[in-house]
Amino acid sequence: MTDSLGAITWWGFSPALDLQDKDIEMQAKHLNLDNGLATEVVNILLVGAGDIRHILKTISRAYRHTNKQLNFYVVENSLELLARQLLLLMIACEDRNRMGLQEKMELFLEVFGNSLIRQQTNEYIIEKSNLLIKMVTDLDFLASSFPALDISALKFKERDQLEAIFKFWRNPDNQVFDISTYWDNRVRKHLDQRYDSRRNCFDWDYNMKLRDRGASVINGKQYGAWRDTGVAFEARDGNYDIPNKTLASGLLFKQGGATMQQRGYWGDIVCSPYLAYGIESENKELFKTQNGTHIRTAADVSEFNVLSLLYELSNKETYVPKETTEGKKQDIPSATLTEITEEEEETEDDVKEIGTCNEEQITDNILLENVKIFFLPLGSAAEIHKKSKYKKLFNLVYFSNSMVHNINESLKTIMADGATVVLETAKFMLELTEEQYMQYVNKVTAMVKNIGCKPSPKSDAKNDNFATFTFLGSQ
Repeated sequence: MTDSLGAITWWGFSPALDLQDKDIEMQAKHLNLDNGLATEVVNILLVGAGDIRHILKTISRAYRHTNKQLNFYVVENSLELLARQLLLLMIACEDRNRMGLQEKMELFLEVFGNSLIRQQTNEYIIEKSNLLIKMVTDLDFLASSFPALDISALKFKERDQLEAIFKFWRNPDNQVFDISTYWDNRVRKHLDQRYDSRRNCFDWDYNMKLRDRGASVINGKQYGAWRDTGVAFEARDGNYDIPNKTLASGLLFKQGGATMQQRGYWGDIVCSPYLAYGIESENKELFKTQNGTHIRTAADVSEFNVLSLLYELSNKETYVPKETTEGKKQDIPSATLTEITEEEEETEDDVKEIGTCNEEQITDNILLENVKIFFLPLGSAAEIHKKSKYKKLFNLVYFSNSMVHNINESLKTIMADGATVVLETAKFMLELTEEQYMQYVNKVTAMVKNIGCKPSPKSDAKNDNFATFTFLGSQ
């Protein structure tokens, strides 16, 4: 299974969650007194989420709920993941006077899910890498320029390694990361003798696995093209021919008794980035079918969902698309410009300028009010219970399906009474058989029950994307 799913979770294998949604039944019991006003504090621990989809959806829709201070504590097993999360948060918070909403959405998805990107996107990553280097090496600059982020808990060695990652990103030599070759080698190894008939293999996985698990909106041709090249989103015309260095990571191999690290692409080559934003939406019009076939695709759904979240993050109101004629491609471009003045509207000439930025411009970014995102040291899920400041702190704890092995008695120390536990199921882990999937469900459910949690009445661990539980409290 590791050969196809990889060793690093660049994108999650489940849709984005609003962690304040009423169905999650989260409780917040701590109060934060700020200027005499009482604000509920919600502390959320995310273990192995992989990307920022849950953070983005939760903070974008925070205005829909009562006024709360949202504190996210992020634990990952790779610094490359933390680096990507920092970059994607910066993209999401770009001021719309500098970057139009449509362009921001396309840029976000391109960096998020494409092995190959456009030249102007590469220039943007290089410029942002310079800012990110200053942020991780100067915490005062980070606090003043992006106060919602806090990396002070990271070890000095980890911050040094983050700096090295960003320096690699800004390397102008695109040959240092030949992702197309790395991708093809992964596909060859995975399919082995079936490689020459890979298109048929991709079609089989789509029809016999992906569609049956509730992701029929993913278009078979798009899925096959992504499996072959690693390019999932091509919203704007242009040449997608520059390696996306943000998908580079190292993996340790043993050879001749020695351990060696090899840089390459070590992420998912089977499930696809469409799962994060492309299979669920409030806009049910996106899931209309004609003669049993979806009119829209998961790429369309992803574009709409990300654009909606970015709009809500900026405007604190629900995004409502303009009405379109039947059969027209999703109305993202025209709808995007309804809230932008003529002076702000981007043109094709402006697109090439997205790579230009400086330290002053970051201060004009969207301010994340009542939000704090703490990045914790690698692997700290196993150690966090030893620190007194985390005792009974968390109102919600989230585990990805690759990190459920961290569920043990120590969690009882850090969870507040009545806290919610959210587990990502293995519904979209396509390499699992039905029997293996049920074994996973039964084992994980037992693990959570053993630490004093009861399943939510609305939760169905077998059929849902997530299973939710309530912590009954220390006995």
